[in-house]
Amino acid sequence: MTAARAAVEILKREGVTHAFGVPGAAINPFYKALKEGGGVDHTLARHVEGASHMAEGYTRTHPGNIGVCIGTSGPAGTDMITGLYSAIGDSIPILCITGQAPTSVIHKEDFQAVDIASIAKPVTKMAVTVLEAAQVPGVFQQAFHLMRSGRPGPVLIDLPIDVQLTEIEFDPETYQPLPVYKPAASRAQIEKAIGMLVNSERPLIVAGGGIINADASELLVEFAELTGTPVIPTLMGWGIIPDDHELNAGMVGLQTSHRYGNATFLESDFVLGIGNRWANRHTGYKLDVYREGRKFVHVDVEPTQIGKIFAPDYGIASDAKAALELFVEVAKELKAAGELPDRGAWIARGQEHKSTLLRRTHFDDIPIKPQRVYEEMNKAFGPETRYVSTIGLSQIAGAQMLHVYKPRHWINCGQAGPLGWTIPAALGVATADPDAQVVALSGDYDFQFMIEELAVGAQHRIPYVHVLVNNSYLGLIRQAQLGLDINFQVNLEFENINAPELGVYGVDHVKVAEGLGCKAIRVTDPADLGAAFEEAKKLAQEYRVPVVVEAILERITNISMSRTADISDVTEFEEIATEPWHAPSSIKTLKA
Repeated sequence: MTAARAAVEILKREGVTHAFGVPGAAINPFYKALKEGGGVDHTLARHVEGASHMAEGYTRTHPGNIGVCIGTSGPAGTDMITGLYSAIGDSIPILCITGQAPTSVIHKEDFQAVDIASIAKPVTKMAVTVLEAAQVPGVFQQAFHLMRSGRPGPVLIDLPIDVQLTEIEFDPETYQPLPVYKPAASRAQIEKAIGMLVNSERPLIVAGGGIINADASELLVEFAELTGTPVIPTLMGWGIIPDDHELNAGMVGLQTSHRYGNATFLESDFVLGIGNRWANRHTGYKLDVYREGRKFVHVDVEPTQIGKIFAPDYGIASDAKAALELFVEVAKELKAAGELPDRGAWIARGQEHKSTLLRRTHFDDIPIKPQRVYEEMNKAFGPETRYVSTIGLSQIAGAQMLHVYKPRHWINCGQAGPLGWTIPAALGVATADPDAQVVALSGDYDFQFMIEELAVGAQHRIPYVHVLVNNSYLGLIRQAQLGLDINFQVNLEFENINAPELGVYGVDHVKVAEGLGCKAIRVTDPADLGAAFEEAKKLAQEYRVPVVVEAILERITNISMSRTADISDVTEFEEIATEPWHAPSSIKTLKA
C-alpha cells in the first residue's frame, strides 16, 4: 500500500475516528487514502488554524481522545503553529499532519515548500519531515507514543507528496501501539507527602489540569474527602471537584479567582500541588506573597516542571493518577488507624469565606453589565453544560462567576490564550460530544478573529450556543493600559452604515452569523437574557447549527483583578455583594 494509506490505517488502530482539516495539492494523496480507507470522519474547516483548534477541543472533551488536524504544504503548516503552541502550553495531545513539496525540491524554494518541522519544533514534542516512505509507519507509531507518554503534547508529521505516494510493505493487521510511559510515585514518596499534610494545620490541595489529563478527578475528590482537605482548582483544573462541594475552596489568582479562594489560600500553611504548573496568573508575580508561611509539595508528570517556578519543600515526579491511587491507599490506612486529624474547623472557615466574600452579579442597567450575563447563564445552563472559552475580560469574568461541576466541562485555552480559539474549539467539543449542551463564551474581538468557522457548524450540522458579550472594545487590553494612563488602539466602535440601529457598536454580528448559515439573537435588556438563552437552546436543537446570543454591554466595565500582580491585593472595581439578592445564582447564599 502507499505510505499515505499506511498512515491512515495506523490512525484507525490508534483510536482516531475523526479529523479536521483543509485539503490541498501537496496533501491530496493523504486525503485519497482517507477516502479509500474509511473509518475516519472528516470535518472541513474554513481556516487551517481553525482546524488545529477544533482538534484541540476534540481532544479535551473525552479521556483518550487525540484530535487530528490536516493541511497542505507551506502556509497550512505555519497557520497551525498557533494551534500547536496552544496544545503544548496546556499539555494537550493533537496530531498535525502536513503535506510537503517533493523531497527533491524542498531545498530549492519550491512552491509552498517551507521547513515546517524546524518551525514547529519549539511547540511540539516531535516535529519531523519524513524523507523515506518506509519510515512512515514507525514515525506515526512514535508520534502516538510521545503524545500519550509523560506530559502529553502535540506532534507534527510533515509528508512530502512523493513519500505519500510511494508504495511500502505494511501489515496493518499486526500493528500494535507502543506502550505508554508514565512515571509513577513510590509508596515512600507518598507517605512522606501525606506526613507533611497530616502535620499541617490548614492544608490545601491545588488541583491542576494534569489531574484531568490523567482522568483522575474522582480519585482527587476521594482523597480530599478522606483527609478533609479543601481543594483549590486551577483554571485548567476547574471541574475536578464540583463548585458546590464543601471542599471546593474556590480559585486563586490575579484574574480568574474568587475572593473567597484567595482569602482561604492566604490563611493556609501547607499546599499539595498535583498536576499544576504554578502559572503566574495563579500565583501572581510576587512569589513571596504566594509562598510566605506555607510549605509546598509538588507532584507532576514532567520531572523538569518541579522547581521550574520555585523550589517546593518536596517534589514527586509522577502521573497524577498513579500518585492519587497511592494517596488514597495510604489515606485509607491512616483513617482506619485513627491517625488523620479532624479538619472540621478549617473546612468551616473556607465555607464561611464562600458565603461572605461574593461579587455582585445582579444589575438591571441598560446597556447590560456583564456580570448579569453570567448570572443568567448560571440559571439557564445546568451542571451538564460544557463551557468553552479562551481569553479576555469575558473569560476572566466568566471564570469568576460561572459554575462548573464536572471535569472537562470548562474547556479553556490557558497558557497561550489565542484570540479566535473559541469558535473552532467549541466545534471540536460539540463534534466529540454531539449530545452535550456546549456553550461558548466570547468577547467581540475573540468572536471576530475566526468568525468564518461558524460556517463549518452550519455545513456539518454542529449545534452549540455561543454567548457573545459585545462592548465593541478590546476590554482586557484597555484595562491593562490603565496603569500606563493610555487608551490607545483598543476602540472597535464605528457607525455601521448598514446597521444604524447599532449606534457605535459597529459589526452587525447577527447579520454575519445569519449570513454564515447560523441563527442569532441580540439582547439589549438584561430582563430578556433568560428567554434568549432558552430560545437559543431550542433553535440549536431544531436547526442543528450554532446559535449566537449577543448581549450588548456597557462600553466600559473593569473586571476584578490585581493591579500589582499580588494575589493579596485584588482590586474590586465594581460593587461587591452585600445583600443576598446581589448574587442570586452564587454557589452559597450570601450571609449578610
